[in-house]
Amino acid sequence: MKFPRTPLSLTARLALLFAMLAAVLLMVVGMALEHAVEAHFEELDHQDLASKLTVISRVLARITSEEDLNRLPQRLEDALAGHDLVAVLVRDEGGSGIYAARAARFAPAQLAGVPLSETARNWKREGHQYIGREATLLIPLPEPLPVRVLIGLDISHHAHFLTSVRNRLWIGISAAVLAAALLGWFAARKGLAPLRRVTAAARRLSTERLGERLSESDAPAEMLALVEAFNGMLDRLEAAFLRLSDFSADIAHELRTPVSNLMTETQVALSRSRSADEYRETLHSNLEELDRLARMIADMLFLAKADNGLLPRPVETVALETEVRALMEFYEALAEEEGIHLSLTGTATVTGDRLMLRRALSNLIANALRHTPAGGQVTLQIEREGDKTRLLVCNPGDTIPPEQLPRLFERFYRGDPSRVRQGESTGLGLAITRSIIEAHDGGIDVESANGVTTFRLHLPRSKASASSAGDNEPQGPRARDTQPITPR
Repeated sequence: MKFPRTPLSLTARLALLFAMLAAVLLMVVGMALEHAVEAHFEELDHQDLASKLTVISRVLARITSEEDLNRLPQRLEDALAGHDLVAVLVRDEGGSGIYAARAARFAPAQLAGVPLSETARNWKREGHQYIGREATLLIPLPEPLPVRVLIGLDISHHAHFLTSVRNRLWIGISAAVLAAALLGWFAARKGLAPLRRVTAAARRLSTERLGERLSESDAPAEMLALVEAFNGMLDRLEAAFLRLSDFSADIAHELRTPVSNLMTETQVALSRSRSADEYRETLHSNLEELDRLARMIADMLFLAKADNGLLPRPVETVALETEVRALMEFYEALAEEEGIHLSLTGTATVTGDRLMLRRALSNLIANALRHTPAGGQVTLQIEREGDKTRLLVCNPGDTIPPEQLPRLFERFYRGDPSRVRQGESTGLGLAITRSIIEAHDGGIDVESANGVTTFRLHLPRSKASASSAGDNEPQGPRARDTQPITPR
């Protein structure tokens, strides 16, 4: 049976990585230190051997007679007095011993006369470790006498010290690695505290607790971008939930009115017997409410498609002036009835979907007519703006407060209900217009000041228009402007 493997936490991984790096670094330093200490003691041992050999060579240099030669052992004994770690063996060419001090410390082969080779400079004897050196010296007698001098030095104390240092060094390295792991775990846990706060905040999130934010003041530089992005996400979520809540409430409110009207009129019609004309009148009234419901549902479906990117891809070449003229003719009767003038200036060709653009422009013109006082003038201007086309829809009327302007394109938003004629609008027209313009890779904004409200549409120009326009394309009002439509 296989048990599920639990992955290591990020804190544990960082702690292990920190411990491994510390271990490698300390091992390299430890080996270098061990090698340096060992080389130092080896150098001291060789210097000690060289000094003892120098002492012996000086003693031999003072042997000039047979009498001196007979006294050589005593002189060597006096010269090496107190050097208990040194073993000395002096022999003539025949191998006969002239002097020996602690000769038992030499290996049997060396005692038998085998020369000390390069590989035999170190040996062990009875649990002690030795290092040796051999040299041939001359005794300056009338007939010079060559002798072989073999020196051995007990270096067991150095070996014991190196072993102790090595053991303590590796114990210290192990303790340091363990301490590094603990410190690394603590540092990683401390450093990842903002990440844990993000996780805890994410776990606490709900539709009722979207107001929580992470503190950016104590976040490390590496986590600051994550904290800012997380807080920004919470801001967007809170705003989206608020809009959704408002949208749901607005839908309920907007649908309740026509449904209530339908139910009331139907109940009144059924309260007593009526004539066919009275029933027909009730049905006509109900049809108006049903038409309003149908338009509202269609608008909401359109916005749902826009939110999910399901609107048709704009690929047509649309003559913007032609579409605006057609809409002006459509609204001509309404404008004449209110005594409102409509005027258009400029021309341009854009890339888009003709039906969707006509719907967006129709919403703007209808909105302008709805809020323009009798005798006023709605002005439409088509202008070139770099590689885009700008359409301005201006109408006089009450100035919209600045704090309400950003919300005009929200669904069902009405800044001042008194400015809306009941039953003429579903409250979705400007939201649909923005969705259509954004689907065309364009933008829309609005400003209102000094009793004039201006909606600005920015649409991409068609490729054919952009390649052939050059400097000859008019910008702003042209000399051949259309005449205003005035009431007859």
